[in-house]
Amino acid sequence: MTFGDQGLGPPPERERIRRRRRTRRSAAVGSCVALCVAVAVGTALIAEEDDGARPGSAPPATTTASALAALPSADAGLPSYAASALPSLLARPVIRPEQAFPSTNVRLKDGSRYARVDLSTTVDCARGMTPGLARLAGQGGGCSRSTAALFTDTERRSQVTVTVLSFVRAQDASRVFTTVSTDPVTYRAVPLDPPPQAGLPTVPPDSAGVFRQAMTVRSVVFASGRWSDGTETGEAELAARTEGLLQRVDETVAAYEEGRR
Repeated sequence: MTFGDQGLGPPPERERIRRRRRTRRSAAVGSCVALCVAVAVGTALIAEEDDGARPGSAPPATTTASALAALPSADAGLPSYAASALPSLLARPVIRPEQAFPSTNVRLKDGSRYARVDLSTTVDCARGMTPGLARLAGQGGGCSRSTAALFTDTERRSQVTVTVLSFVRAQDASRVFTTVSTDPVTYRAVPLDPPPQAGLPTVPPDSAGVFRQAMTVRSVVFASGRWSDGTETGEAELAARTEGLLQRVDETVAAYEEGRR
């Protein structure tokens, strides 16, 4: 859950209008693909933790509830610097849980603070996905590891799950990211429920949520934000929290996969 030809004039004029409509539709599709590519190669602007971090660009903010009849074929492509260094980058081991989520307490640029209350990792990636994403991620070389962390704010009002899906092949990460961007509800990582020791309520599964995603060299990073009480109000505030945590983790994963850490 988330937040005809009549009246077109004589035949020659109708045909000209149809051609203009087809042109506009083609331009819209091209713009969408270009946007996905631009987002895929960007990195997130994140806050400095105690040990610091580098700035970047913001991830996409697209949320839709439309359903796709079949898995589309898509590829976001890779930035030129990554493509040229790809063999050596892919030779590095897949990022480990403690590398993707090194801190139990996170402070973002806006001063907000979050606590990591759960951490889960598995090589059986399908366990933490919707069926649609599991089918998509299983194509090509497949998913190597899924690592998820659950964060809550100091007031414990929100619950944000950030999931890192790492793939054997960079082109599979690119394909998954582009497809997820078209429908982040059907193709999404499943949020973690808080463990008993966290003292947080379990959010009803049909509660409204905010879904975001970003891409690194070989991983797709997902973020799912929900209010702890399941409310559907305050979408903008929830989105800001979700995007802030996504950006932080995306930066951390990108730095590792690009050989800067």
